[in-house]
Amino acid sequence: MAEPTVIATIGAAEYQVQLDDGMHKWLADEPESLGGRDTGPAPASLLLSSLGACTSITLKMYAKRKDWPLEALRVTLSLTSTANGTVIDRQIVLTGPLSEDQRERLLQIANACPVHKILTGAIQIQTAIAPA
Repeated sequence: MAEPTVIATIGAAEYQVQLDDGMHKWLADEPESLGGRDTGPAPASLLLSSLGACTSITLKMYAKRKDWPLEALRVTLSLTSTANGTVIDRQIVLTGPLSEDQRERLLQIANACPVHKILTGAIQIQTAIAPA
C-alpha cells in the first residue's frame, strides 16, 4: 500500500479541519452539539469511512478478478468505545447470485483489506512538534 501523506489544518472556524492529500481536499468537523458547524464528517466517521471504502474496493476488485457475479455491496460500520477498548462492527451485504463458497471467500478477503490489516495490527503514532 502506498504511504499517503495527509495535511490537516485548522484555522478560525471552530473545529473545522481542512484535509489535503496533495490531490484531494475535504473537510472534517464536529457536530453543532459539540461546538462545530457540522460541515464535514467527524473524525471517527472518517476512520470508519476508510475501512468501509477499503473493504468495498477490495471485495469489488477480487470478485472482478475472479469473474464472480457480485453486482453490488454495502458495508455498514459503527464504532463503540468501552473500558476494554474499541469495537468496530462491520456488516457486509453482498448482492448478486453468489454461491455460499464465494460469499465465505469474500468474507475472508474483507478481513484482508489493507485498512483492516492496519487497524488490527500493532499501531505506533510518533508525534513531534515541527517548526512553523
